[in-house]
This record gives sequence, structure tokens and C-alpha cells, in this order.
Amino acid sequence: MKRVLEILGKLGLTLQIVKTAFAAALSWFIASSLLHSEYPYFAAVAAIITVQVTVADSVNKATQRIIGIIGGVLLSMLLGHWFQVSAISIFLIILIGMGIAKAFRMNPQIISQVAISSLLVLAFGEAKSGYAYERIIETILGSAIAVLINALIIPQDALPDVEKSMMTYSKQAAATLRGLTALLVDTNGRRKTGRSEVEALTKMAMESRKSLELAEQSLKYNPLLTHKREKLSRLATDIRLLHSIMIQIRGIRRSLADLQLNTSFLTDYTGREQLIQSLQATADCIDAFGETIINPSERKTDRLNEAIQLARQEQARSLETLTNITSLPVLQDMGSILTDLRRIVSETERPAAEQEELLEPTPTQKEVS
Repeated sequence: MKRVLEILGKLGLTLQIVKTAFAAALSWFIASSLLHSEYPYFAAVAAIITVQVTVADSVNKATQRIIGIIGGVLLSMLLGHWFQVSAISIFLIILIGMGIAKAFRMNPQIISQVAISSLLVLAFGEAKSGYAYERIIETILGSAIAVLINALIIPQDALPDVEKSMMTYSKQAAATLRGLTALLVDTNGRRKTGRSEVEALTKMAMESRKSLELAEQSLKYNPLLTHKREKLSRLATDIRLLHSIMIQIRGIRRSLADLQLNTSFLTDYTGREQLIQSLQATADCIDAFGETIINPSERKTDRLNEAIQLARQEQARSLETLTNITSLPVLQDMGSILTDLRRIVSETERPAAEQEELLEPTPTQKEVS
């Protein structure tokens, strides 16, 4: 099935397009054949508009459309008794309808739908008996069918995208921290700040957060993917940890940039090589932590624990190099860097209970065994 969807996607026939066509056709069939509706195209139109990327988006779109149509129909039925169809009456009804919807702070799409429904009911309501009620019923029918199709036919699962984004995020965080060692190396007078690398990491953090929000939307109102909510909750926790790590990296960059301008640090401090080792060892912790996000195993957990132990040893050695520092600004910046490094290691350290939970086989794995 996945292979077929990939081939169709290359031809432009994405899953959402197929769902939309099917929802429109089924809505038309039910409205015309079973309900004997005189206007089945309204059900099909509602289905087309309602099918969205996620079930939650479809529910939101359906709600907006139904509220807008009911509001527009009621307005036209109330005011239609005093107005004949003309340019002036159309202007007034649309003006009043959109104004009321705006005053109640409704969604812009609801406001537009109120105007459209008001216009159509005013134009066709007198000539076609029952037009207004049928429009409401067919809209509800088309919207409901679209939501069901979106939820039950190959519902979108955005978890793989979240996992991929988090892997990229963790690797970039580790690479950024390693890259900051360049601020401690003599570059023949060319001063590096690491600002562009940290800004790129911040952008990656935003992208990961967006992928998580999309995944949360994909699981909302989706009965076929409820078993994945626990995993998504764990991924949300890990994203928060990575975000905290990113903040610590930004602080380290600022402190290193300040130290570059301190003559006492450049001439008197002898522990730069040790500080480089501390940065690299801490970056290894981030890498190992990222590996445990997807398909965690005992081997990956052991590697993470070893990386944490080594990083703490290197940081302790860096702390020992501060004993001979007499410059207060250097001591403050170095203290800030080592504090941030310690916090990064703490964020990557998974509690024993959490490690056991990650290593427990999933229901599918239990069935296979």
C-alpha cells in the first residue's frame, strides 16, 4: 500500500486528493440517492472543503462551515421578509451578516461563510421551498462524511516526521556545541563568534516544535492512532529537553565570545585544551541522547551512560583549572560555561525507571516474540 501511495504521489494524486474526491462522490451519492435531495452538490462542496491534512483540522473546518451556514441561513430568513432580491438588499444582508459575525469575534472563514449563505438563501430561498433547511442538512452531511473518511481511511501519522526532526535536531545541537571549540583555537587573528551556527540551531528548534504540533493535531479525534499518544507524549518531553539544551548552548556561546575579548584569558589561562575536551565530551552526550529517542536499545542506553560519565570527568578536570585564575570576569564566564555544560549532561541523563520503560517491548514486538 505504501508503495502504491508513493507512485500515486509522484503523479500528483496524493492521499488527501483521493480522500477529497471519494468524500465528495460519497456525499453526492447519499444526498441524491438516499435523501433525494434537490441540491446534492452542497453536500459534495462541504466534503471538499472539509477534508484537511489532519482529522482535527477537518473537524475545525466542518465546525466553521456549519456555524457559518446556520448563521447565514437564519439571517436571510429573518431579513428576507422585508427585502426583495436586488443589489441594495444583497449589500445590506452581507454587510449586516459579516458585521454581526465580526462583532462576535468569529473565525474569518465563518464570517465569509455567513455572507455566502446569506446571499444564496436570499437569491434562491423564495423560489425554492425548503432550500434553506436542505442547505444546512447537506452541509452537515458532507462535513460528517469528510471527517469520517479522513479519520478511518489511512489516517495521517506524523510521528515518523517528529522522530526524524528530533534526530536532526539532536545531531545539529551536538555539532553546534563541538563547533564552539573553534572559539578557543587561535585562528590567526580571525575572530569567530559562533552566532550563525547557534541561530541555525534555534531555527531547527522551531521546526521540531512545529512537527510536534502537527503530530498532536494528527492524533486528535483520531480513533485509529490513539495507541500512539503515549509515544508522542514521550517525544514531547524529549523535545523540551533538547530545547533546554539549545538554551544552554546559546549561553555557552555568549560566554566564549566574551572570553575571546579578555586579554587575561588569552594570555594567562592554561586550561583551554581541557575545556575543549569538556565541550566535545558533552556534545557526545547529546549525540548519544538523540540515538535513544528512536528505537531505544540496551546498547544505546549503555553508550549514553558511558558518555555522561566521561563528560562529568572532563568537566571536573576543567573545574580544577580554575584554581589559578585571578581575573574575576574570566572566573565568572568560565563558571557560567561549566554550569551550562553540567546542565546539558543532566538533561541527557535518563532516570533508571525511564530507561526500563523505553526498553520494554511494544505490543507489536510482544506479539512477534
